[in-house]
Amino acid sequence: MKKLLLCAVVVISASVSGQRAQKGDLQLNAGVAFPHKYADNVGLYAGLDYGIHNDITLGVEARFGAKDYGNDVDGRWFGIGFNGNYHFNRIMGIPNNWDFYAGPTIGFNTFTWKHPSNNNWNEPHKSEVGVSAQVGGRYFFTNNFGLNAEANVGNVFNGGKFGITYKF
Repeated sequence: MKKLLLCAVVVISASVSGQRAQKGDLQLNAGVAFPHKYADNVGLYAGLDYGIHNDITLGVEARFGAKDYGNDVDGRWFGIGFNGNYHFNRIMGIPNNWDFYAGPTIGFNTFTWKHPSNNNWNEPHKSEVGVSAQVGGRYFFTNNFGLNAEANVGNVFNGGKFGITYKF
């Protein structure tokens, strides 16, 4: 019975025909952003990627997070970045329903502190332009839907993210 079940899983998995990024494809990504150096809590992200070549995408992404500094001081972080990714699937012979990529991001972050019990105290903490790098992957379980995960380092985005991808 175990062998029969294993064979069924293998056949079904092989027949799922998800597709990695291709030239002209538009992908919408959304999910949770892991803690950033300026935000202790899990945040949110959303982004779009567009295939300009079968191995290259350009995209835009926004993330939001928050941090409790204690003593009634809260911080809010918002970042927007523009990225370019090289997709290694073709040169590494990765199956079409998997997508493995890496690349740089350039973007802008803004941080704001707020003291809820003192309405006159609302100081901008920091705003900066910065550069980050990412490495990530997607698994498409249908032609249009997949899961994504990414790790980031740098001063625009760092930490990582996990979410869903919808390919138009």
